[in-house]
Amino acid sequence: MSLHKIWLVLKREYLTRVKSKSFIIITALTPLAFVAFIGIIVYINISETEVEKRIGILDETNVLVERLVELNETRYFDVGTDPVDSLRAQVLEGNLDGYIILTDSVITHTKSPTLVHGGSGGLSFISGVRSDLRDVVREERLSRENVSQEVRDIFESRTGLEAVKLTEEGETKDNTIFASAIGFILGLLIFFGIFFYGALLMRSVIEEKTNRVLEVIASSVKPIELMFGKLFGVLSMALTQFGIWIVFYTGLSIAAAPVAGMIMEAQMSGMPEEAAEAASASFDPSVLENMVIEPSIFIYFILFFFLGFMIYSALFAAIGAAVETEQDSQQFMPIVGLPIFVAYFLNTKVMQAPDSSLSTFVSIFPLTSPINMISRIASTSVPAWQIILSILLMILTFLGIMWLAAKIYRVGILMYGKKASFKDLAKWIRQS
Repeated sequence: MSLHKIWLVLKREYLTRVKSKSFIIITALTPLAFVAFIGIIVYINISETEVEKRIGILDETNVLVERLVELNETRYFDVGTDPVDSLRAQVLEGNLDGYIILTDSVITHTKSPTLVHGGSGGLSFISGVRSDLRDVVREERLSRENVSQEVRDIFESRTGLEAVKLTEEGETKDNTIFASAIGFILGLLIFFGIFFYGALLMRSVIEEKTNRVLEVIASSVKPIELMFGKLFGVLSMALTQFGIWIVFYTGLSIAAAPVAGMIMEAQMSGMPEEAAEAASASFDPSVLENMVIEPSIFIYFILFFFLGFMIYSALFAAIGAAVETEQDSQQFMPIVGLPIFVAYFLNTKVMQAPDSSLSTFVSIFPLTSPINMISRIASTSVPAWQIILSILLMILTFLGIMWLAAKIYRVGILMYGKKASFKDLAKWIRQS
């Protein structure tokens, strides 16, 4: 096997891919889409998203309506003794968003109040009204029981929880939620990366086989050299793309807090003073300063993507060599798809409970490890022996799969006019 020939194939495959318009467009648009996504999140956090509704209160208790109006005078108002038919007509005409009839049975909890409305407002509106009613009914019940203000304060108090992470360097602010989300996203990137770039490799082999280009190439390059060259060429393209995105994210994370502050300041400049204060309280740009990823996570990401790609791309290349059209490849895709889709679906479980037995197993098992181990590393402190074991098992799995794939590739690359079956693949492995 000639390393020089592998390098020539690698170079050709890499330069052809990175110079293509699709590579340039995807590489450029993905960060822009990420920035747009972050911008939308920031905008939603600092913008008023709910249109206030007007709810008429027909209060037979003579006490609850005052509490509701005091709680939210924009949403609730007293309709006095207006008949129900009049209120229904106003709702149907659109002059009133809804009405509620309150009786003593609401306070004694023998009957739940009913909100009659025109159907607009959504879940946020109904949840808000329900929460307001619970608050005012609770207050009235406490008043009727002559509960002291001290007891009310105790009843309304809620104990918070501030988590800190203890390391050898000392205590740091815990960012488990963000870290778990990043681990989940990195796992998905590996999943999509393996499928996207693996399918690209398979499609490349099929196209060259269909165009009979491989007959010419195979006369000067051994099939195994061709396979390694194409595999590492596509891998180099993938690492180039991921490298650009990692650099972009690093720069974005540094600039996130000041940029968010500028956006928020610009947004609040046109708001009334009260609305601006509410928006400022609802979103704190300094929170973004805690969204920092340890540089080591990117190293693990590249490592596990590399090993995962090597394992599955060998299968993709073998499938591409065994068939003549993409349609013919569908019968073999479950071999590749089943374990990686299992890893994809289990990634949520790993994010939620990274230290469970299931998470530990799927992060070590070589066919699911590329996706699930990166999620565990980002979410929790994974013992070093588990990471090392996972890497060793993936290397051994790659060598085994590459041995089988090379046998299939060597025969299948020059086979034409026959649709390969699993029986044919087994025969090629035994004979070569």
